[in-house]
Amino acid sequence: MAPNCEPLCRFGDRLFFTTFPHPPPSPRTLNNQPTDPTSNPSIRSNPRAGQTASPDDDVTYYYFTIDDQLLYLSFFQDWGPLNLAMVYKACILIHELLEAKDLASHRLVLYSSDDPRRKANAALLMALYVMIVQRRAPWEAFHPIAELEFMPFRDAGRGPSDFNLNIQDCLWGMWKAMQHGLCDMNEFSVEEYEYYEKVENGDWNWITPHFIAFASPVDSCWLKLQKEAKLATTDPASPVRHTTTSRSPSHNLALQRKLPTPFLNCLDYFEKRGVKLVVRLNTELYDKQLFLDRGISHQDLYFDDGTNPTDEIVRAFIDMSDNVVEDGGVIAVHCKAGLGRTGTLIGAYLVWKYGFTASEAIGFMRIVRPGSVVGPQQQYMYLKQLEWVKWASMDEIRRSQAAAAVAVAPVIAPATPPAEQDEAMEPPIRVTPPPTVDEAVVPLPPVTPSRHIATAAAKAHAIAPPGQPRKTPMAKRVAVESDDEADEVDDTLPALGVVPSAARQRAKTTSRPSGARGTASEQRPTRVLRSAAGNTQRKPAATAAAMKMAVPPPNKIPRLATGATTRSTAAAIARGAGAPSSRRVPQPPPSPTPSRLPTLAKRQQNASNSLAEMAAGGKAKPTSDAWMTTGASAVVVPASKTTQRPGPRPVRRRRSSFSAADVVA
Repeated sequence: MAPNCEPLCRFGDRLFFTTFPHPPPSPRTLNNQPTDPTSNPSIRSNPRAGQTASPDDDVTYYYFTIDDQLLYLSFFQDWGPLNLAMVYKACILIHELLEAKDLASHRLVLYSSDDPRRKANAALLMALYVMIVQRRAPWEAFHPIAELEFMPFRDAGRGPSDFNLNIQDCLWGMWKAMQHGLCDMNEFSVEEYEYYEKVENGDWNWITPHFIAFASPVDSCWLKLQKEAKLATTDPASPVRHTTTSRSPSHNLALQRKLPTPFLNCLDYFEKRGVKLVVRLNTELYDKQLFLDRGISHQDLYFDDGTNPTDEIVRAFIDMSDNVVEDGGVIAVHCKAGLGRTGTLIGAYLVWKYGFTASEAIGFMRIVRPGSVVGPQQQYMYLKQLEWVKWASMDEIRRSQAAAAVAVAPVIAPATPPAEQDEAMEPPIRVTPPPTVDEAVVPLPPVTPSRHIATAAAKAHAIAPPGQPRKTPMAKRVAVESDDEADEVDDTLPALGVVPSAARQRAKTTSRPSGARGTASEQRPTRVLRSAAGNTQRKPAATAAAMKMAVPPPNKIPRLATGATTRSTAAAIARGAGAPSSRRVPQPPPSPTPSRLPTLAKRQQNASNSLAEMAAGGKAKPTSDAWMTTGASAVVVPASKTTQRPGPRPVRRRRSSFSAADVVA
């Protein structure tokens, strides 16, 4: 009996995806069923996948799921996509199952519940594996599940969701990040990711190699001092004033040693990892001097929680961030929870710098740091993305103009040529003071050019212009010898109304019925051209020559035979060159700026490396997939006699620092 599941979506010869009605059966129940060719599930048609190596009636399926192992920990009503650590674990798990020797003859089926949340998360993991590990483009990774219906991912805010983030947005966001070197799995540490994303350890994530998003550190002792100082300022008679002003610097150092553990981890980690700038977007919850003492600059760009930044704030953030990025530094950005306001500004930089769309930037950031960009900030990024792209274009033009101005040598004004020796000297112009009101204003004579300039202009005008070219080039004309010597001697056109002698003689020999009168147009004298005068006698020879040379008769514009023959090709035919030779179409010069579109350079390089290894007798394995083997032991339990199959390790859950004050309902 066939399993009660949807038709399988084919991601490869051995990799499939499907869903079961909720609750789905356990993998043990599905895999322990007796092998029966009639119990095999149906497969969706996928012409791009090609035919399998073995027939469908002789294959065995192995089912596995991640619904119980990889769970999304929501802040409020959000439910996906799964974070980067879970993507890492899923990729290694699927890779280990494909490499297992006892499953070499099985087809692997990743299944999930038909619950819309689990279904979308599992399908995205499968598509990300195909794109990251198997080096397929995002449209190829999404193609097997393109006919399925998925519920869009939603933000971490409260209330109904009014912004749809789908699987394709996440795929394209991750793809562009990989193409620009913003997400490299070889440098990803799942242990570090899961440790520092916890609130008790700091609550931060690397968005790109140049950006860290983190929750605001909180220094309770500093906040207490600030409150006491404010109270002492407003109330001089307060007893707190004497105790506040009597504290010594050693007491402040003691307070620094009592900083919370997340704050101390943040200071130590940022100093070691080359953070050059910290941008604070919320109210002051710590003393920024703590960062300045460690050589880290600090900048405040406050705007209200749950709102959108102004253009001035976005422009200032982009400028200061780009300066740090160009110098190879790191920027750490935080608001209260490090999600809404932080994700909005970092997403604006991704759109401005790397050409992300708003949906792609949000999808990528939610994989790296779940919950980024909340509520109306999603629509704000969608509406502002085109304007940020315009900023990038204008900034690129300004940089190009500045570079061109520096590269070009200074312009030197040409000197006035000296006057000729035989030229009469012009009388000097007398400079007179401006006339007063009582004096009459005498107009100055017009300025005339020098004599040598006038002489050169006269000589230029004396040169006769070249004659106009004929409609038919001389190379295309058919040289035909004329039998009438009079035509060669008298090669001038007669005046209007005068019929040439040759034409008059031919008119007399033409037989006409007696008594027949011609029409008025026949009786009037007509204008006879030189070519038409000898057309009657030369027509047989010209026609034969034209047929032999495969060109039209004289005084006719050559027609394009096939619609693609050019003038040079017609000339080659007239010269007897035969069929036109293929010409190389000139290509435009390459752009000086690299394209922002995704390329398959890495995929081609990995393919060439694999072919080289196979030719040398070794096992083909892409060099960029080293993390698939080196990091497997950290996230996947190896197969043993008791387990028989590899499986993911337990998920380390995080405690959320997201509070109700971070979202405006």
